[in-house]
Amino acid sequence: MAVRPPQQGGDDPDSLEFGIAALTPYLSETDLSFPATTDEIVRELNDPAIPYDANGNSVALSEALAAVGPSQFDSKRELLDALHPVFEEYRASGGGIFSQLRALLPF
Repeated sequence: MAVRPPQQGGDDPDSLEFGIAALTPYLSETDLSFPATTDEIVRELNDPAIPYDANGNSVALSEALAAVGPSQFDSKRELLDALHPVFEEYRASGGGIFSQLRALLPF
């Protein structure tokens, strides 16, 4: 396994956040209070596209929330716990055939 050399003064991030780790900053930057409904969450966060894999594929928060059973969350932790399997399912599905083909291309 190769180790990536340290970046010299680059602006590239050390890591790419996806899934609930990518959603957490949106929740921290808002005045959203819990309990909150899915509609309130989407409206307060402006329905961001949340990356669900390291390739940068993303899904709208409203679409991810539509796949979750409950429509109200009593806490931030409850929301993140409910969304985690949804993001994992998107990641496992690979984003479809076009994303898989794009990942195979050398450019």
